[in-house]
Amino acid sequence: MIIDLRSDTITKPTREMQEAMWAAEVGDDVFGDDPTVNALQEKAASLFGMQAALFCASGTMTNQLAIRVHTRPGSDVICDKSSHIYLYEGGGIMLNAFSSVKLLEGDRGRLSASQIAEAISPTDDIHSTITRLVSLENTMNKGGGCYYAFDELVKIKEVCTQKRIPLHLDGARLFNALVETGESPKQFGQIFDSISICLSKGLGCPVGSLLLGSKEIIAEARRFRKVMGGGWRQAGFLAAAGSYALDHHVERLKEDHQRAKAIGELFAGRAEVEAVFPVDTNIVIIRLAGSISEKAYVQKLAASSIRAVTFGKGLVRFVTHLDFTDDHLEEMRRRVAVLL
Repeated sequence: MIIDLRSDTITKPTREMQEAMWAAEVGDDVFGDDPTVNALQEKAASLFGMQAALFCASGTMTNQLAIRVHTRPGSDVICDKSSHIYLYEGGGIMLNAFSSVKLLEGDRGRLSASQIAEAISPTDDIHSTITRLVSLENTMNKGGGCYYAFDELVKIKEVCTQKRIPLHLDGARLFNALVETGESPKQFGQIFDSISICLSKGLGCPVGSLLLGSKEIIAEARRFRKVMGGGWRQAGFLAAAGSYALDHHVERLKEDHQRAKAIGELFAGRAEVEAVFPVDTNIVIIRLAGSISEKAYVQKLAASSIRAVTFGKGLVRFVTHLDFTDDHLEEMRRRVAVLL
């Protein structure tokens, strides 16, 4: 048994999801006539109370499209220094939007309204960039899957509204936050000008993310998607998986969170582990004690057929997901118990 906890992106479609995919009615999405893609976009927009949505290949694409639409060359984007849009999207802010970044240090990646207010560039200084976007991440990958308190998001929105700056959400794992807090997608749709949600992580789809926003934002994003080579044809087979996931795979995320907490407890008592980040959702990050190499430790786990990833100096990450069951968890307990 291989226990693969490298990411929640490694899941395979369930049998029921496969059946939905093969039963999909398809068309040509570039022409806008794939009925299953259109249905997914309408479903997601309605779920969040937003005007429109755009189905894309990845969360990186939806984030980068949002940044490109909201900004202009020479502007800046405010985000946390450990944001996915900054660390893991190939310099896309600079490459695609010709914009700079203002990197802040939040609480495990979560920014405050006061931090953002202080970081906004003055519009009357010709030496400065102009802040044209604030981007948040929820849940926060590098923060161990932590999520924002909603009242802080309201305060951040007030700052952005006052300064007339759009607010974007990298919500790759937003549904993981929602099942914990009980907040609704529509509450987030009222706060953010654009939202990216990933279907191929905890929701278990093979491919795809959605960008949500106003009709104007999505129309412009569709043009830039084409420029990026992101126009696809009979994408309804993939969109059907997304619709199935939104209907059937959201509430079950709680199971991933419970298993992640169990993994955190498993490692908390081990001599080679200095600390375990608070486990809020489906991400577990451990900090190794002393000078133990994170690369060597991941290799030691791999020798026991437990797959994880390094996550910075002395850090190792595990992510629970649809294909990690209670049986996998029990087997992991046995293997870690004899890990030298």
